Amino acid sequence: MTAIQQGLAAWFDSVWYGNRPLARTMLSPLSYLFCYLAKQRRAKLSLEQQTFPVPVLVVGNITVGGTGKTPLVIWLIEQLRIAGYRPGVVGRGFGGKHIGVKLVRAHDAASEVGDEPLLIVQRTAAPLVVGKDRNAAIAHLLAQTDSNLVISDDGLQHYRMKRDLEIAVVDGARRFGNGYCLPAGPLREKPKRLTECDFIVSNGAAQSGETAMQIRGANLRSLVGAEQQTLSLLQGKTVHAVTGIGNPARFFNSLKQAGLNLIEHAFPDHHQFTASDLSFQDDLPILMTEKDAVKCRDFPAELTHKAWYLPIEAHLDAVFAEKIMRRLKELAHG
Repeated sequence: MTAIQQGLAAWFDSVWYGNRPLARTMLSPLSYLFCYLAKQRRAKLSLEQQTFPVPVLVVGNITVGGTGKTPLVIWLIEQLRIAGYRPGVVGRGFGGKHIGVKLVRAHDAASEVGDEPLLIVQRTAAPLVVGKDRNAAIAHLLAQTDSNLVISDDGLQHYRMKRDLEIAVVDGARRFGNGYCLPAGPLREKPKRLTECDFIVSNGAAQSGETAMQIRGANLRSLVGAEQQTLSLLQGKTVHAVTGIGNPARFFNSLKQAGLNLIEHAFPDHHQFTASDLSFQDDLPILMTEKDAVKCRDFPAELTHKAWYLPIEAHLDAVFAEKIMRRLKELAHG
C-alpha cells in the first residue's frame, strides 16, 4: 500500500471515529445509497442460499476493520472440540493470492492464503479452506476433511451461504463509530442487523444483551525460535511496536498498560510486510502481533533475532459456551 493510500485510510478512520462533521455530511448521500444497495443485495442473495448437511456457524461483524473475530474463532474451535465436534473453518483469505478454493497448510505463505487463515491453522491445526465463494469453500472443506461443523470466519454478509447460527462481534470501545454506513462511516449494515443475530460478543465492555470477551496476552515469543519471555520483563523499556491490524491502538494500548515505552509503527490491516519495514537503525526489541508474525518469519536473521510477537487468547464466560452447545443440540433435534 502506497503512502497516499495509507494517508487516505487514516483520513477515513478519522471521519468514522473522530470529529469531522463536514466530511461526514459530504459523504452521507453515498452512505444512504450504500445502505440501500446492501439491503437489496441481501434480499437477492438470500433467494439463492445453499444449504449443507452440517451446521454452519458464522462469526462476523457489521463494521469494517478488526473487532476480534480471529481470537473468537480460535476459542470456538477449542470449545467445540471439547464438546465432541470436529470443526472446520472457511474464510476469504484476504490479502492472499490464491485462486478458487484452497485447503490451507501450516507451511503455506501468508501472501498466498492470507494472514488470519494461516494464523488459525498454525495455532489450532483445524482444517481451513479459503475462497472468495464461501459455498464453494464449504463444499471443498466437507469433501476433503471429516469436519462435522463449519465456522465461517467473517461471513455475516455472505447471504448466499445458509447459516444456522450467527455470532456478531462488536468493538467494545469504538462500537459503531459515527453510526453511518460506508463511506461516511464504518458500517457494512445498520446496527439493527444485530437484532437478528443469535449472539452478540463485545470485545471489551459489553452492553445489555451482549457477551463480554476479554483478549489477553502475557508471554512474548521469539519470532523464529522457541524462546519466550514475559511481557513484564520489558516494563520501563523502549521498544518498536509494529502492527498491521484493523485497530492498531488496541495492540499499542496493551503494551502501554504493561509499562512499555513505545515507538509506534502502524500499517494498514493485512499489510504485506517487507524487511525494510523492520529495518530500524538501533538494537531495540521489535514487538508485533501474532497475525503480523506469520508474515515476517523469513526475514533476515539480523532482524528476526530481536523480534517478538504477543500471542493472545479470548476469554469468555463458560455460560456462553454452554449456550452455543445448547443451540447446536437443538438444531440436531430439529
